[in-house]
Amino acid sequence: MTKLINHPSLSKQVTITLESYFATLDTESATDVYEMVIQQVEKPMIEFVLAQTEQNQTKSAEILGINRNTLRKKMQMYDLI
Repeated sequence: MTKLINHPSLSKQVTITLESYFATLDTESATDVYEMVIQQVEKPMIEFVLAQTEQNQTKSAEILGINRNTLRKKMQMYDLI
């Protein structure tokens, strides 16, 4: 039986990371935060789901809730093909 480890939720982890990011800015201003966060989360999520489906793009797209063509486009964008 797998033992569940109590970790903060994904949304809490994002908040913690953003707090740290903004704390390091000092006098600089933040830009493109939305895109930065999306890329940091999206790539490992796609990699993980592809690994779970043994690289089956159709199954991965279904699990992710996106079109297979969208998945392929994102795989190209993140150099996963």
